[in-house]
Amino acid sequence: MRIRTVTGDELPLLAELERAAGAPFAAIGMAEIAEDEPPTPEELAHFLERGVALAAETPDGAIAAYLLAEPVDGALHIEQVSVHPDHARRGIGRALIEHLAGTTDAPALTLTTFAEVPWNAPYYARCGFRPLSDAEVTPGLREIRRREAEHGLDRWPRLCMRRDLRP
Repeated sequence: MRIRTVTGDELPLLAELERAAGAPFAAIGMAEIAEDEPPTPEELAHFLERGVALAAETPDGAIAAYLLAEPVDGALHIEQVSVHPDHARRGIGRALIEHLAGTTDAPALTLTTFAEVPWNAPYYARCGFRPLSDAEVTPGLREIRRREAEHGLDRWPRLCMRRDLRP
């Protein structure tokens, strides 16, 4: 699996991958998440311009997974990690996170996630992230959580997590 930067021409492919990666949410009673429309290529272009957009590429050149991140309050905030179900449980998501951790100058990685979905918060904890207390949530993360709540994501427990990269 090769990790590389996403190109602008590939942004429509990320939406297709996102739909497939979201499908397992339906099986755990979160059909609204499974059916949620992914961001448009125009919305994703933001990560090419001011953030990070990484792809995990299979030997035949297909994108098996992607990661989007952008600076938020001095950390690098992971907005999305999506792995196509055909490639799940092979360490690809972790490889994307480790690549990001190893190539950024940011002191930490942050993310927001579902607290009780096995491939969300428990998975990120195994990747070295810890839940943030309310007092540790920065203004930028509070704004992200506000937008998530407006989108209806607070129907299920969510939390902010952080992985420190430097002592």
